[in-house]
Amino acid sequence: MAMAMDRLNLEGLRYAQAVAETKSFSAAARAYGVTQPALSNGIAKLEERLGDKLFDRSPRGVTQTAFGARILPLIERALDALDAVAAEARRLTEPGEQKIRMGVSPLISSQLVARAFSMVQDLPVPRDLVLREANMQDLRECLLAGQLDIILIPAVAAMPRFEHRVVDVEPIVVVSPDTTEATPVELAEVGEDQFILVPDTCGLTTFTTQLFQAHEMPLRTYPGEAAGYQVLEDWTRLGLGSALVPRSKLTSPDVCHRPLLDQGREVQISFEAVWNAESPLGPHLLRLADSLAAARR
Repeated sequence: MAMAMDRLNLEGLRYAQAVAETKSFSAAARAYGVTQPALSNGIAKLEERLGDKLFDRSPRGVTQTAFGARILPLIERALDALDAVAAEARRLTEPGEQKIRMGVSPLISSQLVARAFSMVQDLPVPRDLVLREANMQDLRECLLAGQLDIILIPAVAAMPRFEHRVVDVEPIVVVSPDTTEATPVELAEVGEDQFILVPDTCGLTTFTTQLFQAHEMPLRTYPGEAAGYQVLEDWTRLGLGSALVPRSKLTSPDVCHRPLLDQGREVQISFEAVWNAESPLGPHLLRLADSLAAARR
């Protein structure tokens, strides 16, 4: 029997799987683009090598024998394993599949990006990480179009068709014209301030707006708009208003700022990895996202 098993034919195994799925020799033959006699002959040879029949045919249709009911699930698992070998071999040999294309919002900290670089090298199949920084709308569109494999963005807007994993959280701090000490401040205390905002592309303005809406507080805004985080700091020093930023986006730890609290609890912004689970890289992206989440500060 062992020698017979060595001569199992892959084509015969696939024919048997097709008949098990379709419950029809003619439908299985059409699915593989072969004649029914050729398919029947392939299955007959397989049955001969296995030592018993897999199927019974009658006017009522095709049914699995007791032997077939035990063997056919093993054939299915074996073919799945072979297909997985072929798929992984393609990923290893096709240059385009050796890269993970990651999009990042400008709000993502350099520390999180550095962790992603390190963890991509620790995947079972090490890959190159190709980064693209863009606004959130562009990142979402590129993910939808398959031009990016995974994106790191603030968790401020739903993408229901995709997998999500919170991979980092970061404290929000207040930079104000009159900031002279680093003591924490409650959101209710700064609610009367005028806030300078950046364009609603990186997610920070969306986060700020949602924060005030969640507390049913009016958001008073400066009529102008800063182009970036350093400009926010510059304009607060001019006395134009206050700003909320993630702590990592301060241009220097020496910039005067105050941790923001909500009833004694630190206000934080969450960042998430978003990817398509049906991507060929899906298992690798899941492992990467899980590793980033496990390493959260």
